[in-house]
Amino acid sequence: MKITVITVSDRAFKGVYADRSGPAIEETLRDLVPGIELEREIVPDERDLIVDALQRHSSAEWIITTGGTGPAPRDVTPEATRAFCDRELPGIADYLRTESLKETPYALFSRATAGMRSFQYVVNLPGSEKAARFCAALLAPLLDHGVKMARGEGH
Repeated sequence: MKITVITVSDRAFKGVYADRSGPAIEETLRDLVPGIELEREIVPDERDLIVDALQRHSSAEWIITTGGTGPAPRDVTPEATRAFCDRELPGIADYLRTESLKETPYALFSRATAGMRSFQYVVNLPGSEKAARFCAALLAPLLDHGVKMARGEGH
């Protein structure tokens, strides 16, 4: 299974600080999902550049973004994800938000979404390292089943 992790952050893209949430997601998935192939990229908080990055990784079964999901003016990851995807999967975003609310009330500020384009999944995770790791661990057991469902292999 091929997974791409895209960090959306102006400051990480410019090298102002190190990307910590992307590597945290990657580490979590490697620990919990054997045999995966991972790629990672960092892009700034620009809708068109996020969509371009999603398109560049069209061979991945899953694209997991981190960052840009809050209410700040430059947080546009959900809008980019909706522009890229053919179908929304609100259950995935709702599940991650509901479980995150058990950890912090600040999860209410998440505008993260999830969707599909053809046979590919795109899921937005929060930008904080702790929240990204937490959500990646929630998502990990669902990845293989999601790929089978997208291929029409059923339950």
